[in-house]
Amino acid sequence: MPSGHTFVIADDHPLFRGALKEALTGIGDVAAIHEAGDFESAKALVVANEDVDMVLLDLSMPGVSGLSGLISLRGIHPSVPLVVVSAHDDPVTIRRALDLGASGFISKSASMEEIRAAVRMVLAGDIAAPSGIELGVERDPEVSDLIKRLQALTPQQTRVLGMLAEGLLNKQIAYELSVSEATIKAHVSAILQKLGVDSRTQAVILLSRIGGDPQQAIG
Repeated sequence: MPSGHTFVIADDHPLFRGALKEALTGIGDVAAIHEAGDFESAKALVVANEDVDMVLLDLSMPGVSGLSGLISLRGIHPSVPLVVVSAHDDPVTIRRALDLGASGFISKSASMEEIRAAVRMVLAGDIAAPSGIELGVERDPEVSDLIKRLQALTPQQTRVLGMLAEGLLNKQIAYELSVSEATIKAHVSAILQKLGVDSRTQAVILLSRIGGDPQQAIG
């Protein structure tokens, strides 16, 4: 076992990945920092590195937009802390990210020291959110209900839902997860029941209410 922490940085802007890498290096005790510029690469890194201690995830990059990326990665390794790093740092987006399982939220306007402080906080087992922002409560009853339904999904169901949102067929999901197609059909049935919808298409549309572009989701 290598000593030190292992991080995955998922952001499509090389300069910002560099800034995050510099911030992480500054906290010391770092074993490895893996970088991904698109969501598929981020997923592959999370799957391949079971010893990862934290994922820092941008909300918008090729292959994903909004909170659906967070939902999908949470299904892969539910125990790994996920910290959202985004320029969309309004209270609604921050609160929804934390409600959907993020261990922290860092604004892209944060200073190096603020980034390091948030990372240290999450590594210590706490939840990190920008200071001075009143998160309030969810005012959209439909979104509030949807978040509760998503929280009721098992990690594997969450992962399957993320793959449905990517447009994968049952047999493709079964191949990726190394299970039978019948198992995936059972997962899909359970997902539809928990979300209160009748079809995969409806499930994906429902997910877009919370998981799409942050600005659209807020509107």
